[in-house]
Amino acid sequence: MPLIPTCAQGISAVLFLWYGLGCFLSKKMVEEFDRYGLPRLRVLTGTLQIAAACGIVAGHFYRPFLVMAAGGLAMMMLVAFVTRLKIRDPFSAALPSLSLFLLNSYIVAAALHL
Repeated sequence: MPLIPTCAQGISAVLFLWYGLGCFLSKKMVEEFDRYGLPRLRVLTGTLQIAAACGIVAGHFYRPFLVMAAGGLAMMMLVAFVTRLKIRDPFSAALPSLSLFLLNSYIVAAALHL
């Protein structure tokens, strides 16, 4: 697999493992989900992020896992971006979710065209 898609996969896997664990371990994440009005989705979100990070790693060996994991994360980040806009966060606060949406969309596109 070419270097750029592989690097993108590594970045996504590490970030989502980090964010997923943060959903369980970080008081700030608890406060953020409360602020979003979605406190009951914090544990599910963390679980899905950790599972998808693992799916991206496994997808290096079995491409359907990569497409499903990165596609799921792209959809999750699109929802996160819209949520940030809906609660009127500044665009700078919404930019990470938009960036991760674009990164995972690229991973899906690259996986489907290789």
